[in-house]
Amino acid sequence: MDTNIFRKLSYGVYVVSTWDNGRPTGCTANSAMQITSSPATIAVSINHDNYTNQCINETGKFAISILSEKSEPSIIGTFGFKSGKEMNKFDDVKYSVEDHMPVVSDSCGYIACNVIDKMETATHTVFLGEVIGGEVFSDTDAMTYAYYHKVIRGKSPKNAPTYIPEEEKKEEKSVRRFKCQVCGYIYEGEELPADFTCPLCGVPAEQFEEIN
Repeated sequence: MDTNIFRKLSYGVYVVSTWDNGRPTGCTANSAMQITSSPATIAVSINHDNYTNQCINETGKFAISILSEKSEPSIIGTFGFKSGKEMNKFDDVKYSVEDHMPVVSDSCGYIACNVIDKMETATHTVFLGEVIGGEVFSDTDAMTYAYYHKVIRGKSPKNAPTYIPEEEKKEEKSVRRFKCQVCGYIYEGEELPADFTCPLCGVPAEQFEEIN
């Protein structure tokens, strides 16, 4: 089976957030969709290994911040390649509390939901949420997963539904490439600048390795 066919499905790039004993937390997600319009319901898919999954189960609430093509790429790295169990992800990301939920300010807007049902798969929980609020922050085009891959050249976190192990083996050899060992970002150039920091997860050049 050619797993690349799944990339032909339409995906966005989102931050799904909730509360963890009074502090905001969340993770990046690409699987979110509207199920019905009246009453408005939304489904999101969150990996069992994501700390956000546990927090949504405990609070019964979640919000979806819809990232735009102009959103700071480091937001994706912060929420996609680091654990909210070990750090406060929102410390370095501007946010506001809307409809009693933490949402990313640098986004197209948000949708807030109460969990009304869920479905368990082998690796993910699909949460079904009834919409309790939402607002548009910007009319900038929403970031698609295709844009994330082709323009930002980001990689799929291993907990993402769209993660394809084979993509790690398809790097071209026409130029020197340096790979971030934390998030998988690829830097192309003759040399990796000593003061370079990963635009996705923020680690220094020492965390990059040249790939052949």
